[in-house]
Amino acid sequence: MAHLWHIRDRILTIDRPLVVGILNITPDSFSDGGEFFDVVKAVERGLQLVAAGADVLDLGGESSRPRATPVDEEEELRRVVPVVAGLVRQTQTPLSIDTMKPAVARAALEAGASIVNDVSGLRDPAMIAVAAEFHAGAIVMHMQGTPATMQANPQYADVVREVGAFFEERLQTMTDAGVPREAICLDPGIGFGKKLEHNLALLANLGAFARFNRPICLGVSRKGFIGTVTGRPVQERLAGSLAVACFAAARGQAQLLRVHDVEATRDAVLLLEAIDRSALRA
Repeated sequence: MAHLWHIRDRILTIDRPLVVGILNITPDSFSDGGEFFDVVKAVERGLQLVAAGADVLDLGGESSRPRATPVDEEEELRRVVPVVAGLVRQTQTPLSIDTMKPAVARAALEAGASIVNDVSGLRDPAMIAVAAEFHAGAIVMHMQGTPATMQANPQYADVVREVGAFFEERLQTMTDAGVPREAICLDPGIGFGKKLEHNLALLANLGAFARFNRPICLGVSRKGFIGTVTGRPVQERLAGSLAVACFAAARGQAQLLRVHDVEATRDAVLLLEAIDRSALRA
């Protein structure tokens, strides 16, 4: 079933998993911190991701890894706004701003971004107001705690039920505040305030969130739980990342795949599409 996602002046018809390329403009992100911590390098990297097959670019100027040091608003603006502006001039690919700060979201949207990706789930009413004002797409992620505290000792009685209740509350609150349901995408927040067993339970039960009839964004690329299962360090987690992404995409339970390795993920998605088409002809 295709999903329609309203992002400012566009409507994306999601009839296959979209590949969301991660562009970290930070010195300390867990996987590629410091690699693109420069406007020119960041814009070049963004264009490389588009050429590799990214359907959306997700830009962030503040690391959300466990125990990350917070970045002040002025510094985050300095990092991301010139990159958004530079990319808008050179690509039509939708841009998402990964931030928890309403002022940063506003500035990025003013510069041409189309989507707000807030790991705190747009709990700040000011962030909801910004998304509503600009008719932006919104990725609403579940996180227990904050990046500084989320992995201290996360606890759930039933993680699938509790994340589902969070989505239900967020959808109601945001639509009441003027963000159309069609603009909202949901992210279960794999690795954000979850232990291994919580992450695996969510992945095994992603279908429980189909009842919301909204796209599901899955961000598992190179994350710690993959290392826990495989014993692989960060830079050797591509196979595990693809396995999880394909598991969810093949079941139709993830409509956006947020990844570092765009080209490999795009290839995997193409193969899944080809197999699906062959099955329909059989």
